Order: sequence, then C-alpha cells, then structure tokens
Amino acid sequence: MEAYWYFDFGSPLSYLQLAKVREWRARMPVTPVPIALRALLKSQGSQTIEGAGISESATRLIKWRAKTAGVSLEFPPGYPFNSAAALRLCIAAGPSWNAVEVIFGHLWRDGRAGSMTTDLVDVGHALGIANVEAAIKSAEAGNQLRLNTEAALAIGVRNAPCVRIGSELFWGSDTAERVDEWLARGHGAQSPDLQLRVGWY
Repeated sequence: MEAYWYFDFGSPLSYLQLAKVREWRARMPVTPVPIALRALLKSQGSQTIEGAGISESATRLIKWRAKTAGVSLEFPPGYPFNSAAALRLCIAAGPSWNAVEVIFGHLWRDGRAGSMTTDLVDVGHALGIANVEAAIKSAEAGNQLRLNTEAALAIGVRNAPCVRIGSELFWGSDTAERVDEWLARGHGAQSPDLQLRVGWY
C-alpha cells in the first residue's frame, strides 16, 4: 500500500503534519506531492487565506497545536504568503523528502521568509541547486506544479494537507488520528464519518 501526501508550504497545518508523516513513512511508502493550495481553493470558488486573512484565535490555535506536539514553529514574516516560489523550488529539487524537510524547516521552524526567489537562494544551494532563480522560474517547475494541482483536484483533493492511501482521502485538522485509525483497521473497514471536513488553513 502506497500513500501520497499533498501539501503546500504556505500551510502551517502541512508543517505540523510533517512529523506524523515521518511515522507513516516507516510503515509504508509515502510520496510527497506539492500542490498550489491557492489555485485549488480558487477552482472551487473558495476564498484563499490571503483574501480572508487569519484571525488571532486561529493563530493561537496553530501555535498551541505546535506546542502540544513538541514541534518548533515560528510564523514566517508576512504570513499568509505566496508559496509558489517554495513549491517550485521543491519540484526543481526532486521533489525529495530532503527538499520537503529543508524548505519547511526554513519557513516554519526557523520562521524565515519564502515568498520571493531571493528568500530561497540559500535553501536552493543547500539542496544542490546552483542557479536557484532559474530553477524556480523554469517552465518545467511551473508546469509540474500546475499538473500536480489539477491532478489532485481531479481525484477529489479539496485542501492541504491531504493524505491519499489507495482510493481513500483524508484531510482536516485531525487527519493524523483518522489515518492511524484507518491503518489500524487493516487498510479497510472505514467508518462512515472517517473522512474529514475541509479546513481553510
């Protein structure tokens, strides 16, 4: 059984779920799939977080979740920010789990900027990319990000992070518990309420 993890670097919930994904990777193959959450939401007529903003209570909740999970988290400057450059860099670098970890660490563990190509030069170099600006702006990276997002939408992905195992999709704030429950049932026997409602951040 292989799983796919759909994520966006602009999503703090994607970052928080990364620790759980490491556990799942020890149990089954998991492929990272970077997608453009903004484009995904717009295609559904939903308001993006850039348009809606984020409330102080939502910010506190995210920080509380990080603290209770023992995850270091610092909001990047200018959040919510355009994550397209970070997503393109990840694609240009593989996308490998090393790239996913390094870019998330830069943005959410260290709380550094990532909306501009210049913000990610050191990250790109650490990933072995000599010309970071060219890699991020390449047509190949942009096209692959678009294809990833369109393919995700076509199979029913409606938000990020989202986990696909076989034909089952799991998304929302407590996806980790739901995936663990599903796996504990032997990759089947799903309760009617197992899939999550969409969350916006």
